[in-house]
Amino acid sequence: MSNVLLECQAIVKVFPGVRALDGVGLRLTAGSVHALLGENGAGKSTLIKVLTGVHTPNSGRLTWCGDEVHLRSPLEATRTGIGVVHQERNLIPGFSVAENITLQSPPSHRGLIDRAAMTAPALTCLGELGLDIDPDQPVRELSVAQQQLVEIAKALYTESRVLLLDEPTASLSPQEAERLFEVVRRLTARGTCVVFVSHKLEEVFAICDTVTVLRDGRSVLESSPLADHTQDDVVSLMVGRAHSATEMRPREVDTSAAPVLSLDRVSTAAGHRDISLDVRPGEIVGLYGLVGAGRSELVKAVLGLDRVTGGEIRLHGKPARIASPRQALHVFGIGYLTENRKEEGVFLEQPIVRNITVTVWKRLAKAFGFVSSREEQEVSHDLVERLGIRISGLGQNAGELSGGNQQKVSLAKWLAADTRLLIVDEPTVGVDVRTKHAFHELIWELARDGLPILLISSDLAEMITLADRVVVMADHRIRGEVDNDRDYERMSGRIIRIIHDRALSAVGPKAVRA
Repeated sequence: MSNVLLECQAIVKVFPGVRALDGVGLRLTAGSVHALLGENGAGKSTLIKVLTGVHTPNSGRLTWCGDEVHLRSPLEATRTGIGVVHQERNLIPGFSVAENITLQSPPSHRGLIDRAAMTAPALTCLGELGLDIDPDQPVRELSVAQQQLVEIAKALYTESRVLLLDEPTASLSPQEAERLFEVVRRLTARGTCVVFVSHKLEEVFAICDTVTVLRDGRSVLESSPLADHTQDDVVSLMVGRAHSATEMRPREVDTSAAPVLSLDRVSTAAGHRDISLDVRPGEIVGLYGLVGAGRSELVKAVLGLDRVTGGEIRLHGKPARIASPRQALHVFGIGYLTENRKEEGVFLEQPIVRNITVTVWKRLAKAFGFVSSREEQEVSHDLVERLGIRISGLGQNAGELSGGNQQKVSLAKWLAADTRLLIVDEPTVGVDVRTKHAFHELIWELARDGLPILLISSDLAEMITLADRVVVMADHRIRGEVDNDRDYERMSGRIIRIIHDRALSAVGPKAVRA
């Protein structure tokens, strides 16, 4: 037991009306990668806040290297040796890399912060991570993956022996995630314990060696060797019942039907060149590629958020010039389910009924622009029932919902508007296993009912589950296209080969079919 760094025993945390943690146990050992798993609401975030001094438990015991500790603040946790990298990064954009790394304990001289002395320790921490960036560069200029590693460099600077990574790969490409895993292996080799919180079970089984599973605030599996369990075992523990992959009902796509959306050799101000693709009624067309491939930027050009500089966009067979998302919706019937649900998808401080009906206020408006509250309620109630949105009432603020339910509210507003084409961008980032499967079923059923869907996802398993065709992008160009037979091993291999085949860099506008 001498290698146990941090241990929780029977931790209880109660909020008004909610027992968030109910006797949770956890044992973290030096040199291990420990998976902390559970559905949204299982208690993972609360436990992380207890371990990092944000919350004080009502009862239970925390020990550090065998001695009882009481962590009353994040600073106290940091000084103990516990670091955390949150899913929503905690960097100051205008500060330099070095300033961010040394922020919690900056070098000083005669009581004044010594900015020049920040560079050497920052370079040391960056070097340990194999990160070659200028320590004087502002953080806002870094990529998402680089910012993630700067967060880890902060933990190295404070000499964290336990490092909690909360959904660390949610915004990373597979290649960037693998680089992060290399960093994790390097950290554990030097004796650090890394706690890995993720909904991506493929990654959990690739990198972790022990696992704790929370359900309804209790630890239903505690610090167990991961090798003793299968993915199905873990999912069953998380959801409390046997679970199998979602069975999608049969769905046929009429490949002879006229496309709803056609891009014909489209170029954009964002750097796209000669983009050609079609989306037919009832078809799910996937856009896959590494971060920076230009997928989201392409659909934003379709929505009028960026300038189309060449080629032609056609909707229902007719040329379309779209100047704004409002015109895209009200004239052409295009809905856009954004990946950034908190800032663009829902109004967090507004009730659910307003969020759902915001796209149809004009249709519901009576004399003098008055919107019927009764009709708002009827529209919203029907969609809440249809999508299975878990709420206390239509007057509840959207910001009080879980991430998965917020995403469903965002989808509901587009369905309320009778969308004729739906663009879905990273639909299940940060949601739990059960919610992800429910969302997949929703998307599948919408397509089965005839709605054409353009899907962007960095989750390769999700792409292969849903898409009828996968269009592979890199460097703002289409590099290939694959008809999906939903055999994961075969499909993933073909898609990854397209991405990494250097010979494709010379390919022109015509897509290569793998």
